[in-house]
Amino acid sequence: MQTPPDDPFLPTEGIHNLRDYGGYSAADGARVKRGVLFRSGQHMEASDSDLETIQRLGIRTVIDLRGTSERSRFPCRRHAQFDAHVIAYDGETSNSPPHEGGGGAIDMTAETARERMLAVYTRMPVNPAMIDIFTRYFDALATRDGASLVHCFAGKDRTGIAASLLLHVLGAHRDDVVGEYLRTNDAPTREVLERQSLPRMEKHYASIAPEAMANLMGVLPDYIETYFREVERISGSLDTYLSLTLGVDHKKKALLRERLLA
Repeated sequence: MQTPPDDPFLPTEGIHNLRDYGGYSAADGARVKRGVLFRSGQHMEASDSDLETIQRLGIRTVIDLRGTSERSRFPCRRHAQFDAHVIAYDGETSNSPPHEGGGGAIDMTAETARERMLAVYTRMPVNPAMIDIFTRYFDALATRDGASLVHCFAGKDRTGIAASLLLHVLGAHRDDVVGEYLRTNDAPTREVLERQSLPRMEKHYASIAPEAMANLMGVLPDYIETYFREVERISGSLDTYLSLTLGVDHKKKALLRERLLA
């Protein structure tokens, strides 16, 4: 087990949580490659400087985990020379998550926020849309050259699970998988996410307790552990779920390790 010593976050002005999720110790003494696996929130407010940053990363594949309505309401800005292949789901990938607003005119307490987020993670393993797009995410990483970027709206829940599943497949220790997931809470761009999310949340909820904000805008160990427990309840183990539900069998796992470990 080893957490990369470098700061994984790339400086941005209008993109939340852009970071490299490589560098971790993995299978057979190897290490997950740096500079090829990136994750973030949406790029609707990307500045020109942000677009230059993205362009310099050499990204050849973008996996956009947002649904059709999210992509329509919050279109990503692209560099003039952007030519990466974009993979997205034709339909909705999630009911409106709590951090995006919705849920009725209730008082959003810290515990209510936590419960709403746990419900998101409980549904995710059996959501057909997420199964489809996660399967395509693994297929792309197993077959396409160059760097990749996976993102959703906030870059923390759907994206966090995608990155966590890949690190597990590559042989990272569970503590490092969870640790990378929790790095979202260290993102230096929290104000970007709040600017994009709070106006809609404030229209939906009667009130939002200050203590609830961390549970809505960040991540907790309970969230990812809920996802893992639900997967194990459904399939018996995470590896069985990956193989039978997401198509990451022994052959694809070996290919991913060959391509993404050094």
